[in-house]
Amino acid sequence: MTNSIAEVVNSDVVFITGSNTTAGHPVIGARIRQAKQKGAKIIVAEPRVIDLAADADVFLQITPGTNVALYNGMMNYIISEGLQNAESIAERTEKYDDLVAALADFTPEKAAEICGVSADDIKAAARLYAEAPKAAIFYSMGVTQHTTGTEGVMTLSNLALLCGNIGIESGGINPLRGQNNVQGACDMGGLPGDLPGYQKVTNPDVLAKFEKAWGVKLSDKPGGTLTEIVHKAGHGDIKFLYIMGENPMVSDPDLNHVEEALKKTEFLVVQDIFLTETAQLADVVLPAASFAEKDGTFSNTERRVQRVRKAIEPVGHSKADWVILMDILNRLGIKEQYSSPSEILAEISSVTPSYAGISYERLEDLGSLQWPCPTADHPGTTYLHKAAIARGKGLFRPTEYKPSNELPDAEYPYILTTGRVLYHYHTRTMTGKVAGLNKLSPESFIEINPATAKNLGIADGSKVTVSSRRGDITTVAKITQAIKEGVLFMPFHFAEGAANVLTNPALDPISKIPEYKVCAVKISPFDRVSDYA
Repeated sequence: MTNSIAEVVNSDVVFITGSNTTAGHPVIGARIRQAKQKGAKIIVAEPRVIDLAADADVFLQITPGTNVALYNGMMNYIISEGLQNAESIAERTEKYDDLVAALADFTPEKAAEICGVSADDIKAAARLYAEAPKAAIFYSMGVTQHTTGTEGVMTLSNLALLCGNIGIESGGINPLRGQNNVQGACDMGGLPGDLPGYQKVTNPDVLAKFEKAWGVKLSDKPGGTLTEIVHKAGHGDIKFLYIMGENPMVSDPDLNHVEEALKKTEFLVVQDIFLTETAQLADVVLPAASFAEKDGTFSNTERRVQRVRKAIEPVGHSKADWVILMDILNRLGIKEQYSSPSEILAEISSVTPSYAGISYERLEDLGSLQWPCPTADHPGTTYLHKAAIARGKGLFRPTEYKPSNELPDAEYPYILTTGRVLYHYHTRTMTGKVAGLNKLSPESFIEINPATAKNLGIADGSKVTVSSRRGDITTVAKITQAIKEGVLFMPFHFAEGAANVLTNPALDPISKIPEYKVCAVKISPFDRVSDYA
């Protein structure tokens, strides 16, 4: 996030897109409602009628996969009406003329036709956003999990730069991370081309610094993403796979292929706190300690580094992740020894400029710090790009709208999109063991518009068979006006009736993220399963 969670309460406009915020990030959803109570205007662009749609001044129920078209249509209108922030554009950006030229013909009317919404609503949303002194964008995986996910993020950046909403309090672009320490994992080099602090392995100076710090020779070649690794494993190109705290047997697209690939892997190690669906396929399972059984830090979605404190000793033979990894490294000949996570954070700070001023001592005194925090007396950074854009000037990157990789046709006539529910967390590794949560949300389901259900002879609560080009599942029908005709929605949490059996593994060519949010399916009552033979 460029800004902080608390700042949203003072935003004049909040634009929520690709995020069912109250279900996926309920604390932030509550803050947005507080902003509404203080007078903020709300814009929501979502394929479903989410809870925050009731709070919205403009609700755009767009067709899944049309985010870029919507944002481009909004910007065309802002420019044509002279609503852009000319002063900010001149002082803080470059390549503005390229944006103007690229959007010249992308009118709200054109966007409306693609998105399946009203051109007047697109204009109203654009005007609200552009005229607000402080407008914040909140987005999540409804923007990124597309073959054009990178373009979606770039287009939101264009919109924020166009209206001067970067580098101001209560504005910015605020991606909501999917899990509690995803930001921290990325910060620590959990990306295939990065060392800690987003320092690139292809940069010789960076590599030399880490080689000196660690006393080992490092590769300058980026690794593969999870989906690329699974693909290679399926073709026999990956012989050994080590999976930590991830459950691709529920969370990855095209699960039949994932299972085949993992079974084909010669040696699979899974390090986790429970015996997940993935761990059940492993040759070796390493029992890890939960958050309550270890010390350390998490870095959350607003770049806030916070202490995690051990409440109980690790249960059974489980160990903290860092202890397991250190034991393995020692057995591989790397003799480095750490006595505590505080030593590890000290090392992180020594090689990672954005964490240089963060230490256990300061976290004990202050409670938390937001990076970048470059020195031991720096207070941390509540919002980014205040004095200047980090790269010097904000770069406009015009993006074309491109349809999703897989669209409905005669054989698979419906769009399936996926997401989360409030009561479960990711693949239910933890929440699936809580009786109260299972009572509230016990099983897989698929949302269907009443008109679509009537045409197919599907009753609410009945079993249905859903098929895509990758497989078929049985799930339970939930008839609701929250979804448009021709569009279906499933939560991805459940191993039984798993949505990701159906989803498309086609990747964004830049970020390599799969297109979870759009695939083509067919659906029928369960007793007509023979129709699929």
